[in-house]
Amino acid sequence: MRELSKPSTAKCTCSLYILFLLAEPKYVSCVRLSEVMEGLSHDSVNRFLLRENYKPRDLFNEVLDHLILDGGVASVDDSVLDKPYRDPQSTALMGYFWSGKHKRTVKGINLITLYYTAVTGTSYPVNFRIYDKQEGKTKNEYFRDMVAEVKAWGLKLAWVTGDSWDSGIENLKFLRNEKVGFLFGIADNRQVSLERGIQVQVKTLPIPESGLVVYLKEFGWVKVFCQSFKNEDRYYIMHLPNDLELAQLNRQNFRQIHDSHWQIESFHRVIKQVCNIERFHVRTESAIRTHFFCALQAFCKLQTMRVEGLIDNLYQVSRQLFVPVIRQFILENLSQSTVA
Repeated sequence: MRELSKPSTAKCTCSLYILFLLAEPKYVSCVRLSEVMEGLSHDSVNRFLLRENYKPRDLFNEVLDHLILDGGVASVDDSVLDKPYRDPQSTALMGYFWSGKHKRTVKGINLITLYYTAVTGTSYPVNFRIYDKQEGKTKNEYFRDMVAEVKAWGLKLAWVTGDSWDSGIENLKFLRNEKVGFLFGIADNRQVSLERGIQVQVKTLPIPESGLVVYLKEFGWVKVFCQSFKNEDRYYIMHLPNDLELAQLNRQNFRQIHDSHWQIESFHRVIKQVCNIERFHVRTESAIRTHFFCALQAFCKLQTMRVEGLIDNLYQVSRQLFVPVIRQFILENLSQSTVA
């Protein structure tokens, strides 16, 4: 975060911009905010986006007081923020990424998030990266960096979860060295063995409801679970720091950790549908990074309101905000049409 040498006189602040992201239904721009807030120039909004220097640690510090740091689940996943009409040559951080939503490569900005669910069930994003090809890192390297950082910041993780894209051997060995349990999706053609020297694809094995202990090629012993989704089976591996405890893992353990992982899917939907993370018109890297940070902060604000009982769900504010205006518009025009 930018260090202040004297009291700020800025008219546009992080708090103001966060509220704007939560309130504006469609048009997120510097000009639009200046239209909404009389006396605030669009240049003031633009200067705010350009001058700040928020870091992932700033996000962690914001949610620190709401979390129990010991024994939770950290889930990793990435999401592509679609910008189909932007020119990658004129907008920073733009690229082409595989989208699970579109099932193809799309143009946009790739956000990688580490999302933490405490033992109480309270959950917040605790670390993030915006993919930047100039840094020369892979998504897996970003992931390992984020896990190492949150542990250094004080999180004592019991589990780390992710999908099959994150289940590479280097990631698994890293987590084993960090003495953290993990649950990852794996491809159905992943090589495992029940007997030394005999490798088979995991999809060929009859996996009981209680799971099956197998030897994962190039890693070691893990427990495999199978979950049916519509017309397909998906496979997951679980591991504990102590291999001897693998046999004790059961279906209930799998479901509990798997359910925690799905919190990050809800998070991705909310930041797009409610927090306006995709809707921005700035082009420079610093402005985009500030916008992304404020959108993540907007999610955290909603989550805190839900935890404190001020709202029932994360969509309530956006759904209810314009009800009085819509009602008044309908009633006024209905009465006019009736008179006519």
